[in-house]
Amino acid sequence: MSKFDDAYLDLCERIINNGTLCPNRTGTDSKKLTHEVLRFDLEQEFPILTSKSVGFKSSVLEMLWIYQVQSNDVRWLQDRGISIWDEWEADENGNYKSGNTEKNLGKEFAHTIGTAYGWIVKKYKLTQNLINMIKNNPTDRRMIMSLWQDEYMPTAVLPSCVWNTQWDVTDDKLNCIVTQRSCDVPLGLPYNVSQYATLVHLIAHVTGLKAGKMTFVINNAHIYSNQFDGIREQISRKDQCLAAPKLWINPEIKDFFEFDNSKELKDIKLIDYQHLGKISMPVSV
Repeated sequence: MSKFDDAYLDLCERIINNGTLCPNRTGTDSKKLTHEVLRFDLEQEFPILTSKSVGFKSSVLEMLWIYQVQSNDVRWLQDRGISIWDEWEADENGNYKSGNTEKNLGKEFAHTIGTAYGWIVKKYKLTQNLINMIKNNPTDRRMIMSLWQDEYMPTAVLPSCVWNTQWDVTDDKLNCIVTQRSCDVPLGLPYNVSQYATLVHLIAHVTGLKAGKMTFVINNAHIYSNQFDGIREQISRKDQCLAAPKLWINPEIKDFFEFDNSKELKDIKLIDYQHLGKISMPVSV
């Protein structure tokens, strides 16, 4: 069994059995645990679930959309067959409405998620600045990328869930702490862990380092009530889980901004990824 499957299914069991049932803005109650921490050694294992299938290409392309392309345009994802942001896309006039949330972002934000995620990365040159610091001042203790910028919250359709990463170089290894304010454990967490593990590997690759530790800190780890059956099915697969795959990165690419971000994702692949099949669970918007 992969170490990630073991830790993930343990978290799911604890939420189901011990979590607090809470209402929330989506209208679908969820059970939650607070201040959950997951730790990974990226030298030992690439973290992706085998207890169910996880769309690796989609997760990595979403990460590249944020940190490499630095875009907020949902159509970029749609062109690559990725629909995970469709529910949050502003219309052709820049209007966004979901539940009790209604915003007019202006026509310049048509078909986008507003001033969130990649828009923030681009405005503050977060990726470029991080890579420059790692290369030129690896002992710096201020290597942080923050997607949480208060002045741009009113024009973001959704405040960033993963909102902060802190980086460290020790013994030629690149380490990262990922901070998440809110986490849909069945749908979001498998994606987030795999995509941020890939981000650490890619940045380590282009800065001449090895990927080291990655720690996820989740303020609100929740499972929606309409996902309980799917999670119970996944937990029942625990004894069947498989070994983790290996991550392959094209050794010829030395610049983070040159990794292929087409639908084929030619420069980033999983080797020997086997899983126990898909489990469908609804998303709450």
